[in-house]
Amino acid sequence: MATTHNQAEMYVCPMHPEVHLSEPGACPECGMNLVLENETEKHERDHTKQRTHWKTILVGLIALAIVLLSIADGSGRSPVHILPALSLSFTMFWDTLWALALGFGISAAVQALVSRAQVSRLLPDASPRSLAIACGLGAASSSCSYAATAIARSLFQKGADFTSAITFEFASTNLVVELGVILWVLIGWQFTLAEFLGGFVMIAILALLFRLFLTPKMVADARVQAELGVKGSMEGHAAMDMSLKENGTIWQKLFSDKGFTAVANFFFMDVYSIWKDIAAGFFISGALGAWVPHSFWQSFFLTGHSPFISSVWGAFVGPIVSILSFVCSIGNVPLAAVLWSGGISFAGVISFIFADLLIIPILTIYRKYYGFKMAAFLFVTSYAAMALAGLGIQYVFSFFNLIPSRHVAFITEGISLNYTTVLNVIFLLIMTVLFVQFKKSGGVKMLKMM
Repeated sequence: MATTHNQAEMYVCPMHPEVHLSEPGACPECGMNLVLENETEKHERDHTKQRTHWKTILVGLIALAIVLLSIADGSGRSPVHILPALSLSFTMFWDTLWALALGFGISAAVQALVSRAQVSRLLPDASPRSLAIACGLGAASSSCSYAATAIARSLFQKGADFTSAITFEFASTNLVVELGVILWVLIGWQFTLAEFLGGFVMIAILALLFRLFLTPKMVADARVQAELGVKGSMEGHAAMDMSLKENGTIWQKLFSDKGFTAVANFFFMDVYSIWKDIAAGFFISGALGAWVPHSFWQSFFLTGHSPFISSVWGAFVGPIVSILSFVCSIGNVPLAAVLWSGGISFAGVISFIFADLLIIPILTIYRKYYGFKMAAFLFVTSYAAMALAGLGIQYVFSFFNLIPSRHVAFITEGISLNYTTVLNVIFLLIMTVLFVQFKKSGGVKMLKMM
């Protein structure tokens, strides 16, 4: 058998190396695309370099912040107020831990039930029906911005309409359960409602801009670039399809052995895909909340000016702050809470949260996936859609008197023994059970392929 492998090209699954086929295809275990046997080691090395790269950036940013604050402090030593920043970061994490676990759990269950195999065929054009399907399928997908971007490119490669594929991507990061739950916990249900309603408005504006300004030649050029298969980030996430194919009711599928394994795998695959962004989001938010005085935020966001000026300014500056923060997905929600407490307009919070798909790493991936011209087009149209949607939602909520106060509990109250502690303990136990199943099923090896 070994001789056969050496003489003929064999295709293997990066996650399940015991799967050997003589032709390219998909792994029957996880749905991941098979690769040539001698490419698996290179594939793993590339992803190891990528993970190291982002860890280096994160550590470097933290070190730079400490150095700059030391200089500002005038002491040349680490600032004494580093502990309040870390304390505020942990408070935010503790207040949202159970909500994060709940959101990831619901998302994992949905992903286990919904297959990606037929998705591209459901998105053949940019009709209202296709866009609605893209929104629904995106909301049932991962909340990771990088994974959503990779999946959208994969759908486009398989024949999906470009507008529908991008709609799927936006829905995957702005209409998911995790985001709504965290917003509710940190700053109130009004923001959850605004996020979901605003998400549909943003996608509608984006689709209109695409219809007006996106030319067939631009799409054709983008498809040529997409077919090159240039690597971005979280490619393994996009390649895997571990959804349940068996017949039966929803509960029969989820509580079967394969269903439990699929949920555990999706749960920790999603956690792994965005843990760096969540950690960065909590750290940056804690630092800004502890170190930056409210007077700065109020001046920067033009809080003392007329409501119209502060609303418009907030809506258009919110995405810029998001771009500069380098934090994507639900990791920017804690920072949104700090900005809201500091004085940014309601429109600014919504547009800031939408802009997780405009951070510099995502724009770089757009350039790799679709070329520079399409990346620039996506930036301009997305920015306009985010700002206009945030502004529109503010006026609707203001009309119905739904804009909440600026009181943010975790900033003023800290950690206490309450229902949050009880829920955290319960969900930590559930996560432990899921992790045991995840490890038993070879999930740790799977993460190396992402």
